[in-house]
Amino acid sequence: MSNPTYRIKPATLQEDQAAFAALQNIPAYAPANPKFTVANGQTAADAMSAKQADEVQKQAALDAARDDATSAEWDFHNFMLGVKEQVKAQFGGDSNEWQALGLTKKSEKAKPSKPAPTPPAKP
Repeated sequence: MSNPTYRIKPATLQEDQAAFAALQNIPAYAPANPKFTVANGQTAADAMSAKQADEVQKQAALDAARDDATSAEWDFHNFMLGVKEQVKAQFGGDSNEWQALGLTKKSEKAKPSKPAPTPPAKP
């Protein structure tokens, strides 16, 4: 028996749970190794259920925290978009204040070049 780090397939867990339920109905079951008593199986099953419930609750909390963080990120991003509009309106798109926000001054942007003429198609 081993304890690898990957998850057990749900179908395998269902088979194990069904087999354990059947084991509980075998009154003459008396394992030679006391580690495998029905009581120890019940303890393991209860621990598994508790850990699975804890996982589900923590995943829900993580999902909620992620949603809250995403909302806060969008609030901040929208704030900064508004700031940029205000700085442009107050100081202009060619100002040092505009550049201080990490934006390119209008005068420093590359001028669009004319596309090269395409030669006429030969018939």
